[in-house]
Amino acid sequence: MTKQYVTTAIDYPNAAPHMGHVLEKVLADVCVRWMRLKGDDVRFQIGTDEHGIKIQQTAAKEKLTPKELVDRNVPLFQDLYARLGISADLFIRTSDRCKHWPTVMELWKRLQEEKMLEKRTYTGLYCSGCERFLTKKDLVDGNCDVHQRAPEEVREENYFFLLSKETAWLKKLLKKEYKIVPTFRENETLALLEQGCEDVSFSRPKSSLSWGIPVPDDPNQVMYVWCDALTNYISGLGYFTDHEMKQWWEDATVTHVIGKDIARFHALIWPAMLKHAGVRSPDRLLIHGFLTSEGEKMSKSLGNVVKPENVLAHFAGNPDPLRFYLSHEVPVGNDGDFSWKRIDELYIGVLSNKIGNLLNRVLVLLRKEGNEISVPVDASFSQLLKDHWPRYTESMDAFDFSTALTDHVVALAMAGNVKMEEKKPWTLTGTERAEVLGGIGEVLRHISLLLLPFMPETAQKISLQLGVPYAGKMLEKSFVITDEMKTWGGEKGWKAVSEPVILFPQLEKPENAALSPPRRAGHLSP
Repeated sequence: MTKQYVTTAIDYPNAAPHMGHVLEKVLADVCVRWMRLKGDDVRFQIGTDEHGIKIQQTAAKEKLTPKELVDRNVPLFQDLYARLGISADLFIRTSDRCKHWPTVMELWKRLQEEKMLEKRTYTGLYCSGCERFLTKKDLVDGNCDVHQRAPEEVREENYFFLLSKETAWLKKLLKKEYKIVPTFRENETLALLEQGCEDVSFSRPKSSLSWGIPVPDDPNQVMYVWCDALTNYISGLGYFTDHEMKQWWEDATVTHVIGKDIARFHALIWPAMLKHAGVRSPDRLLIHGFLTSEGEKMSKSLGNVVKPENVLAHFAGNPDPLRFYLSHEVPVGNDGDFSWKRIDELYIGVLSNKIGNLLNRVLVLLRKEGNEISVPVDASFSQLLKDHWPRYTESMDAFDFSTALTDHVVALAMAGNVKMEEKKPWTLTGTERAEVLGGIGEVLRHISLLLLPFMPETAQKISLQLGVPYAGKMLEKSFVITDEMKTWGGEKGWKAVSEPVILFPQLEKPENAALSPPRRAGHLSP
């Protein structure tokens, strides 16, 4: 059994979670669910990055302590991810002095022993939004490219991590051992290396930053983001303590799922830190892009910020339309766009009409025949499934989730609908009618399995309505898609279907009618 350890970037809880957080967590969760369905042994970790100047400043504005602020905001993230079906095994908090701090303190000491930390007075350009020092080559017209404002010049005494020593080693590592997906993101990182690495600020004076982990043996310094936040990936495994779970790092494939804006830190600083702490490098960096809104960057001033809560409310709390949209519309590594019009088009045109209505029509007709189902010998459909499963698997293994959905899930649903219209089973009788309905029912059984990493609750509902014997176990982390399940007619114990229930009901019209096109509901008549 292959071990997989998957993490996401830890979220900054100075405010409520946004759609960028949702994009990343859904991407990682699809990866994780697919790995489990293949039979891999998986550990999935997410969490929050709770220290830093932004937390300190936000807390002061709201007349709270930093701890009060994070203790108020972190549950917002935990609750949202639970409702999105994010199947994490551990939620790590960097303010956790028992689980996180011991590993960080020990790692700092190891870097110090390796003479990779040097205290020096530094004058630099600091962006409080990025919480990092910028060089002039990072600026565009004198401004931070991310936050569109000029950084402030800061002069202070810091500890620096001597990353400049590791340029040659990092080039070899990134070309051979530490894989960056997709490839064009790897090329971007290698281009940065050609310019040479610079030493990295690893601490701030306590007078500037009081909310953080203190530097060992130097009470006037507080650890800066990199040593604190990046270390969560191994602190969650108890590294450098008496309860280490090294098997999830040493014996597993380690995948970090992160956004393109922090790729360089994970690709360069993190492996160099691990090298000098005596820990091997991760195996893979899976990088996603940014999410815009109606073609423009999300901005409060433009009034186009999409709140996760509003999207969930739009679908009556059902997370699966949003999970489907992000996986279908945003190819991994690329930027994507959130459009209210487009998400409604997919909900109605694909989920409701092509999948939900097909299921309902088949079940209504089968129940008129006493609920019995028998999968016929069907050379065309059988060959279709033989073609789809290997190519679907190839797409999933390559993190090409958009193709997996479009070319396989949606394509099979279309094939089922074509068969329904060609054969018109409601006009048939006897064996011929039973064979057509049994064949389309079997296609729907396969569709539910193919949808399982993306829309887990919906996938199970399809199988429950079909009456498939394994349906009740589909959301268990131990559930594996076997070769028999992927075979035409492979579920021998399947004899009867259950009551049809509309999967994708008609949506309530939003207050702003311009946000969504007209809708029609799924129906139960053939």
